[in-house]
Amino acid sequence: MNDRASALNTDGRSHVRLLPWKGPEGKPAHLIADSPYSPLSLLADRVESQQINNAAVIVELARPMVTPEAKLTADELRWIAGRLIESLTEVLNVAESRAQRIPDHEEPGE
Repeated sequence: MNDRASALNTDGRSHVRLLPWKGPEGKPAHLIADSPYSPLSLLADRVESQQINNAAVIVELARPMVTPEAKLTADELRWIAGRLIESLTEVLNVAESRAQRIPDHEEPGE
């Protein structure tokens, strides 16, 4: 049996995860599936990865824009601050989603 097949849930429990996009009315969206490898869950994994990559790019673009030598206008600073806030919000959502999926740790002998 391969690693992916052995990781599939065979005990009948559902997997719940916070999705990396908002649901209707801007509320958090959750996925309930029998497997962490459902097509929608795999799509969510790809979206999370892209959000993290986008945040890294935005940070690298913003870094020289906030140096004293850059002399940006207030509008330009507000624009880059807005992009940084959007990226940070997405990355925090990814972190929350992943933290919710970490299984509880059991001490030996419990």
